[in-house]
Amino acid sequence: MSKNMKIWIGVGAVAVILFFWLKGAYNGMVEKQVSAQKEWSNIDVILKRNQQDLNSLEKILKSVKNFNQETLIEMVKARARATQTVIDPSNCTPEQMQAWSNAQGDLERCMQRLMVVATREADYPELKGNEEFDKVMVRLEGAVNRLAEARRTYNDAVEKYMLEIRSFPKNIFAGMFGFTPMQMYVAPAGTEENTTDFSGLDD
Repeated sequence: MSKNMKIWIGVGAVAVILFFWLKGAYNGMVEKQVSAQKEWSNIDVILKRNQQDLNSLEKILKSVKNFNQETLIEMVKARARATQTVIDPSNCTPEQMQAWSNAQGDLERCMQRLMVVATREADYPELKGNEEFDKVMVRLEGAVNRLAEARRTYNDAVEKYMLEIRSFPKNIFAGMFGFTPMQMYVAPAGTEENTTDFSGLDD
């Protein structure tokens, strides 16, 4: 076998190895990106269902005589702010994610205050035994826990994705393949939910 032939065989072998490595790296980044996007869509589904339940709750409470209008109006305004703030976690700034998170946090706090007021049977006895009201309240209470879990799951998925695209040597090719950073869910001010900070990974 000639020397040139050995060189070409060596080059071909390296090219094949590089191809399969790039294929594996690319597929790994795709898998983790899709996983994070799926977890975000789960959050979106919960929030949209919440909006439907809040609409139902608002209609029920408006029919209640002498219901605390200040609390109800506060919730309606917070809901409007939350629905107006829409983001794509793969194409937004940390500030935009924080604004979205704060809007959702404000709505969550207003919703919880409204639920506390609405369940005071001594103040609003007409709500006792109201099956539709009871169903809506159960769904809203369950949504709080589901949303907290969905946020943690989303952050875990984003963490894996971010480590994938920022670890060497995959970070060299991630940008070429179009893999951009995704924003972590940032807990609203005053909450104790933990988040992960990736700011130091670029240093």
